[in-house]
Amino acid sequence: MTLPRVAVVLGLARSGRAAAAALERRGVEVRTADRELGNDGDLALLDGADLLLKSPGVPRDAPLVAAADARGVAIWSEIELGYRILDNPLVAVTGTNGKTTTSELLGAMVRAPVAGNVGRALCELDGAVDAGAWVVVEVSSFQLEDVVTFRPRVAVLLNLEPDHLDRHGSFEAYRAAKLRVFENQRAGDVAVVPRGFDPVSGSARRVEFRWDDPLPAEPRIPGAHNRENAAAATAAARALGVDDGQIADALGSFPGVSHRLEPVGEVGGVSFVNDSKATNVAAALRGLAAYAGAPVHLVLGGRPKGESFAPLAAAMGPNVRSVHLIGEAAPELADAMRAAGRAFVEDGDLAQAVGAAAALARPGDVVLLSPACASYDQYTSFEERGDHFRRLVEALR
Repeated sequence: MTLPRVAVVLGLARSGRAAAAALERRGVEVRTADRELGNDGDLALLDGADLLLKSPGVPRDAPLVAAADARGVAIWSEIELGYRILDNPLVAVTGTNGKTTTSELLGAMVRAPVAGNVGRALCELDGAVDAGAWVVVEVSSFQLEDVVTFRPRVAVLLNLEPDHLDRHGSFEAYRAAKLRVFENQRAGDVAVVPRGFDPVSGSARRVEFRWDDPLPAEPRIPGAHNRENAAAATAAARALGVDDGQIADALGSFPGVSHRLEPVGEVGGVSFVNDSKATNVAAALRGLAAYAGAPVHLVLGGRPKGESFAPLAAAMGPNVRSVHLIGEAAPELADAMRAAGRAFVEDGDLAQAVGAAAALARPGDVVLLSPACASYDQYTSFEERGDHFRRLVEALR
């Protein structure tokens, strides 16, 4: 393992702090910055540096990143560093939707720690996991932009639909970033992909899955999309040699994860469901599909990500009794609703939307927060948005 002598860590959230600590433990001189720097004094951080390790939230065109690239300084993501320092084989899970659910379910099947894009940073496992033990890592397109040698022994692609177009610029660029998960795989590794998916790079053995594959047990978590997640996790676990009994135990006991179609309460016979992690149109469509048989009052909006809301508006059935728009995306969502002939209310923020939806709902109805947008206009994360939704529901009791 070759590490730099001098590293600049850009972004000091969870992954940046974990990366800096791991480098310092190995005697690397670490310089840190917690913002996208650009003036001459800031760029002096790069003097003599061998590496810029950047947070996934920092784009490639940030001034310090662009300057590092121009100087020929290596640019890594935290998962690249984690791969290099951990003496552990990795199972990587990526895709547009379902990454966290599938990663956690797979961790339960394999009985392995889960790290990466949500939860623990990969470098946080440094010194905390036995050498040679499997680690499941959830990886995003932002993290995969900056890999070099990252090689998961098993790589799982769940799906690919438009997302993060505001960052990547095009679906083609987003797709290319996601597919980098396979590029360093060798013979003896495994690439798990949806049935019929295009060929991928690397030399791994290909394993395919589909939502209706036979499973050793039916998953506890509801919805066709979660059965697809379960099929992908089962394919990966079998590739690792996990027996069907152990897989069945995980399928039958895994309760799901927070902020993904999470029931957070019932008030006056009305169910409230937190799907705050539905930060794109495809995820919101899955949320609606999960409640196609119930009257739904839908809360949409946040910060748009550059994709059209027309498919979402067109897909709403008569069971969607009211639509409540919030955040920066409200005007764009309103245009899509008008074009589809859908009634809606512009509520502005989540508190107003929850109150309005609750007032309209009747026993047996569902108030569903499935925003189809990022949270960063009014919240620091989708988790904060979902937690606020939960508190608003509690206040209704």
